[in-house]
Amino acid sequence: MNTNRSQALFTQAQQYIPGGVNSPVRAFKAVGGNPLFIESAKGAYLYDADGNRYIELINSWGPMILGHAHELIEEAVVKAAKSSLSFGAPTAREVIIAELIADMVPSIEKVRMVNSGTEACMSAIRVARGYTGRDKIIKIEGCYHGHGDSFLIAAGSGAATFGIPDSPGVTRGTAQDTLTVPHNNLAAIETLVNDNPQQIAAIILEPVTGNMGVTLPKRGYLEGLRRLCDREGIVLIFDEVMTGFRLAPGGAQEVFGVTPDMTTLGKIIGGGMPVGAYGGKAEIMDYVSPAGPVYQAGTLSGNPVSMAAGLAMLTYLHEHPEVYERISNLTQDIVNGIRGVNEKLGLNYTLNHIGSMYTLFFTGAEVYDFATAKESDLALFGRYFQAMLQQGVYLAPSQFESLFVSAALSDADVSHIVNAHEVALQQVLSQK
Repeated sequence: MNTNRSQALFTQAQQYIPGGVNSPVRAFKAVGGNPLFIESAKGAYLYDADGNRYIELINSWGPMILGHAHELIEEAVVKAAKSSLSFGAPTAREVIIAELIADMVPSIEKVRMVNSGTEACMSAIRVARGYTGRDKIIKIEGCYHGHGDSFLIAAGSGAATFGIPDSPGVTRGTAQDTLTVPHNNLAAIETLVNDNPQQIAAIILEPVTGNMGVTLPKRGYLEGLRRLCDREGIVLIFDEVMTGFRLAPGGAQEVFGVTPDMTTLGKIIGGGMPVGAYGGKAEIMDYVSPAGPVYQAGTLSGNPVSMAAGLAMLTYLHEHPEVYERISNLTQDIVNGIRGVNEKLGLNYTLNHIGSMYTLFFTGAEVYDFATAKESDLALFGRYFQAMLQQGVYLAPSQFESLFVSAALSDADVSHIVNAHEVALQQVLSQK
């Protein structure tokens, strides 16, 4: 496979961009080699700068649920762009998409648009603190809520990939106000709450994690958090930047039947454009300026092009719920195929999946939190990743990430993925 153009671009990029990339996991540090530079994408396929084609299972880390360059989204973006790229003033689309989000997501009565999932999570925490008058938050080890200072304490995803769970530049005071516990450990959370009476403003977590790889909530875990927060006056925040509108029209909270006080969103609500949002109970959201005292603003919040793309995407999903059955079936076919190959080859593995999200862990032990995810054979994953690239399948370049299936995959693509998996595994296992 010729990747000369990508290699030349990476060399050039390192002269002007820290590490040669604008988001750390893209650098391929966890899997070896140098990153591929992408030229274009359509449907289920990526094309790199050297013209190589890949079936891809990242889908821009989740938002391309219908596949790349979907005609409806493209048409909406082009039409909106002709009226100007930004106004810095209210538009009708903001009202329509806010109403649609509130209709689809169980927890949201009011919503504020921002520009990224990171910004949404940072803002939600500020509002929770303002609403409760408390300073401390509890986050889950390995859950990644963006690069805000409060969240880079025992973070997952990119931080885990690089082995730097606590980033330099995060102040001691911020760290002291962020309390961390293992995922799926309700007793540990209850202990923290008891040890910090009337001090916890919020508990924030991914109801289904995607940033330590996919892990699912244990039976009773989310329900227990809901009861605890009700009892102690704590704001329960679900980070559904990944799972929102992907697992179901109402996200993970619809799937599990547990309604948080606040929800953060991103990715799919922009149809691939940069966007984020946070919302929840009206009484909490009315603390946000200008309705209330908690200040948060953004020149590009509610950007008309992003709103057009997001509105087209959400309207389609709202009107075509059969999409969820399709992507779930496609994912189940991939997962079944991978499991069959793994059993045939005698691989020790764990495969976690729900809906259209899955992660293959190179460990035979159950993976249910950050500690168990880190028991995976990372060197083996790196070799597997490179072998899959050679077979024309583009995976997330980190063990600690979810893969995302789009509706653009065909049955032939599924067969190719499973066959590629077998060839790649045979290759890497023979190298041990």
